[in-house]
Amino acid sequence: MGVQGLSGFMEERGSFFAELRVRDTKLVIDGSSLYHQLCFASAADFRRGGDYGCFVGAVRAFFGRLRSCGVSPFVVLDGGRGAADRKLRTLRSRASQRLRAAEGLARGGGGCLLPLLTRRAFLQALEELGVPFVQCFAEADREIAGLANRWGCPVLSLDSDFYVFELAGGYCPLSHFQWQGMSGGEGQQGCYLPARRFCADRFRGHFRHLGKNLLPLLAALIGNDYVDAAALEVFFAKVRVAGKGGKHARLQGLLGWLAQFAEPAEAVENVLKHVKKHQREEIRELLCTAMEDYTPSDISLEDFFQKGRYECKEAREAGVPPWVRDSFAKGRLAPLVLDALVLRSTFLHVQVENMRRPSAHSTALPIRQVIYGLLLGAPPSAEAASPSKESNELPVVCEFDRLQSTLKKTSVQAARLPADFCDGCFTLDKLVEVPMSRRQMLLLETLGVKMSFLESIPSHLQLPVAVTCYWICHSEPKVKLHQLKALLLMIVSGELHRITNNPDPTVLCAEDDRMAYNKFLEWKEKKLQNKDFDLDAAHNFCQWQCCLQMGLYLNQLLCTPLPEPDLSGLYSGTLVHRLYQELKSTPLVENLFSLSSKITQLYQVLLNKVES
Repeated sequence: MGVQGLSGFMEERGSFFAELRVRDTKLVIDGSSLYHQLCFASAADFRRGGDYGCFVGAVRAFFGRLRSCGVSPFVVLDGGRGAADRKLRTLRSRASQRLRAAEGLARGGGGCLLPLLTRRAFLQALEELGVPFVQCFAEADREIAGLANRWGCPVLSLDSDFYVFELAGGYCPLSHFQWQGMSGGEGQQGCYLPARRFCADRFRGHFRHLGKNLLPLLAALIGNDYVDAAALEVFFAKVRVAGKGGKHARLQGLLGWLAQFAEPAEAVENVLKHVKKHQREEIRELLCTAMEDYTPSDISLEDFFQKGRYECKEAREAGVPPWVRDSFAKGRLAPLVLDALVLRSTFLHVQVENMRRPSAHSTALPIRQVIYGLLLGAPPSAEAASPSKESNELPVVCEFDRLQSTLKKTSVQAARLPADFCDGCFTLDKLVEVPMSRRQMLLLETLGVKMSFLESIPSHLQLPVAVTCYWICHSEPKVKLHQLKALLLMIVSGELHRITNNPDPTVLCAEDDRMAYNKFLEWKEKKLQNKDFDLDAAHNFCQWQCCLQMGLYLNQLLCTPLPEPDLSGLYSGTLVHRLYQELKSTPLVENLFSLSSKITQLYQVLLNKVES
């Protein structure tokens, strides 16, 4: 969510904030705001698909600083779009904005674009660090406000909606949270993190003691993710709400206008006077629903953090099976999966790819179709009586993806599940009862490999290797050998980093591994001679990330028949593009890890397996 122009308005008037020393407190964190902020702050290059190691390093540093100051973080993340799908208009607009940003980056322009697997890398980091988190069924704002008020602690976010919520512990914008500037003495007793807290009383006092119950109406009138301000243009035109000019004139004028009312109901009636009669009830319902969005939720996230129970009436009424609700709240299923189940509709996030070619997500379409078949209970193939009956029976999901450089909605049929996947009629609530061996077989059949093929590969790399085999078979244009080698060298470099940076002091690192790692670091320090950006290579690597993303989602939905790989050590866009460029001109780069017999052997095993 977000109120149009409100953050900028508040930032221009610094008097609405008070200095705050954050220490020895609980802190409720808007996870979506945080991972966007940390990703954009840690990334130097948005064209090459993300450097998840650098991003996760920033996540570790952030929570390390909180721990040093005695701060107990609780991270709350947005989930799916919700059963009512009220934000569809806003989400389509944002998807179009991301598409324009990706197109600009592909042409060599500036800008920011969230790498595809950032959210999953963030959740993996939280699990590794032991930071408590929950993934809400839909928009998290009301649940964040409810939890913060229950504990009387601050909310940390970048969402301007928190200027509107009544928060007992206040709202700290991430833009004013100086987590890298820890101050004070040694130890937890003395150190703190400098921040600024929004002072709602100062703000309301500035506008003739505006009633706090009028702020939700302000958000509804000015426009947020649920209300289009264009619907109220007649009101603004007739009342001539205006301030002293400048880009926030309407907002300032509206605040002054609202201050004359004691209650929101009175103000709403005044608004409706200026709207055509046949539109009044529709506008009234729109405004009242929007104001309710700023009432803290009665869902008890405290129960989740203390007992592991997430009770959500909306999820129950939407028919989401209990095991899916539980897995989703614990971050073990992705929002795309929930949207496909509840709405039969998904958004596929664009990357920096070749806009003249089909979307990179098209490569992973067969994997998504299996996901949809599991979610929506597509009947097994043995039940197909005739082609016409088969096509009528299969559920359909609407996907929002790019077609060249525009956003397009496409209907995709779910895949029919293999006849031997389950006994009798399959439904999603029975998925956890299907033997693990069958779930693993469905995953591997979808990716086109057998378990015997993967047995010689370290277990945590089996899923990425299976995905790589799938990518080679389905990629268009076809994967070049240098691209494959660059990808595998990148993967083994992550293994070398893991071996040589093991925090367990009892695990000794072999000398040849350490020497190979130092040689690798020296190579990385050298300036790259050819800094060209190869858009076709980028497109192929984007396809690999799409395949990995859907491979991860299918693996999660099947309750992880294969271990999930650590994304922080698996993919670095900067590294894989550099390796590809250098392999084209200097084939000896393939011997980069020759000092380590273990890593050299691993690379050869992976290359031989995938090439075969």
